[in-house]
Amino acid sequence: MDIQEKARKIKLLVLDVDGVMTDGRMIYDSFGDEFKVFDVQDGYGLALWCRAGLRSAIITAKKSRIVTRRAKVCHITKVFMNAKDKGAVYEKLLKAFRLTDEEVCFIGDDLIDMPVMKRAGLAVAVPYSRPEVKSAAHYTTASEGGRGAIRELVELILKAQDKWPSAGR
Repeated sequence: MDIQEKARKIKLLVLDVDGVMTDGRMIYDSFGDEFKVFDVQDGYGLALWCRAGLRSAIITAKKSRIVTRRAKVCHITKVFMNAKDKGAVYEKLLKAFRLTDEEVCFIGDDLIDMPVMKRAGLAVAVPYSRPEVKSAAHYTTASEGGRGAIRELVELILKAQDKWPSAGR
């Protein structure tokens, strides 16, 4: 099955955060507060995703107020933090949304993402992913994590579903 065929079936986009929504760097100030940098085009891509009537979720191993805020701004449907076992969280997500594996796209970059990568109907890696993640992926974005990878993926799926032209209006 080719990427376009897989993309046509997607109803839920599931995102990792560090290395996918961001470039993976963690910046702390002298008080220990964490800073993350997000890409504006990724954010607009997620807004277009929502306008197209599709749902999204975040599964991340860390807990962060910044992620909560970004998820709200980007209209992310569901957020799971402190997810040390992403496979178990993914199973809950499938049940909550009444979806099958083939209806889910997951984008990740590291070993903790592998249980979901192996199951998702469309598994996506970013260029700086670990080799095992790239091997499990059906598609690797040209754009880096935190620098347009999500927008690239959203465009790919919305175009495959003939929802791209109408999503931006």
